[in-house]
Amino acid sequence: MPIEQDIKQSKFRNAHHKLALNLLYTASWLSNGQAGLLKPYDLTMQQYNVLRILRGQYPKPVRVNDIIERMLDKMSNASRLVDKLLAKNLVERTTCPHDRRAVDVVITQAGLDVLTELDKHQNQWEVQLQNINDQEAETLSNLLDKMRG
Repeated sequence: MPIEQDIKQSKFRNAHHKLALNLLYTASWLSNGQAGLLKPYDLTMQQYNVLRILRGQYPKPVRVNDIIERMLDKMSNASRLVDKLLAKNLVERTTCPHDRRAVDVVITQAGLDVLTELDKHQNQWEVQLQNINDQEAETLSNLLDKMRG
């Protein structure tokens, strides 16, 4: 559905204004869908992001500062997120042997199991993105990179 119909607005200042609103609206649409997928697992999108970062490095531990650099939401408090995941037994935290001020984090088997289960649902959720083909998805991604560039 066109953005004009979704937000019931027919006029925009210019094409860039329309683009900005469309990006914000679409990001919210994606976020709401992702949040709904994660809710039964008692995870936030930021916690899910941390788990995926840790799975990507598994079995090597990751320092909290490295997690912060890789987070999608740069405003997230990674230390607090790790604490919440620790309370759910989805991660383990240890002091770095080479730098006692640094904290290493590694995903647990329970965390890996949750992500494996979520992967199945994630694939089903991504079906809604199939309205555009692979080439269009690549083009859109490249355009977004260019816009941020």
